[in-house]
Amino acid sequence: MPLHVPSAPAPALRSVLAALGSPTAVREARTSALRSVQGPLSPELPLPVHVLDRIAPTRTPPRTRLAAWRFLIRSEGRAIAAADTMLTPDGWSFSHFFEGPYLASTELAVRQAEASPTAYQARLLSIPELYMLTLWLHDSTEDDSSDTSGGVLAPADVLVPLAPAPPGIAAHRPHRVADLLPVMTLRVAPGPLLSSA
Repeated sequence: MPLHVPSAPAPALRSVLAALGSPTAVREARTSALRSVQGPLSPELPLPVHVLDRIAPTRTPPRTRLAAWRFLIRSEGRAIAAADTMLTPDGWSFSHFFEGPYLASTELAVRQAEASPTAYQARLLSIPELYMLTLWLHDSTEDDSSDTSGGVLAPADVLVPLAPAPPGIAAHRPHRVADLLPVMTLRVAPGPLLSSA
C-alpha cells in the first residue's frame, strides 16, 4: 500500500509560499542554498511535526503534541532547504527556513517507507530529550488517517530514526514503537549516583 502523506492546512502552505515570495524572508534565511538559488522554488512533502516532550516508562501509549508543519523546499528536483510553520492564535504561520542533514535523511526514509506493504501515514516525531528526529509511520488502518493532530504513539507504529541519530541508535533502521521506546527510556534514565568515598 502506498505511504499516505497528509495534506497540510491551507494557511500553512500559503504562509510558506508567501515567505518564498518575499525577498526579505529569503535573504534573511540562514540557508545559503536558499539565498543562492536562481530558479523557482516549490514547497513539497508536507509533514506534520509532533513532539514527544517526555520519555518515561508508562503502561499507556505516550502522547505527542502537534507542533509544526514542515515542507521540503525544492529547486530543480532536489531539496535544498526546509520551511517550518507554527500554530499561532491566528492559525498556521511561517516560522523559519533551515537546511542540514535532516533534509536528505527525510527523503531517504520516505522512499524506504513507500516500499512497505503496510498502509502508513507519514509524520515526523521530534524527541528533544535525545536530540532525535524520526519519521513516524502511523498505522493508518487503525483510525481516521486524515486527522494529523492526534498524537498517540501506538505500539505497532514504526519509527525510523533520521541521520544523525543518537549514539547506539541506527539511522534509517525501522523500529516498532514497542521495541524502540524502552531503548529511548533507558537513554534518558538518570545514571547511578556516584559515591564520594
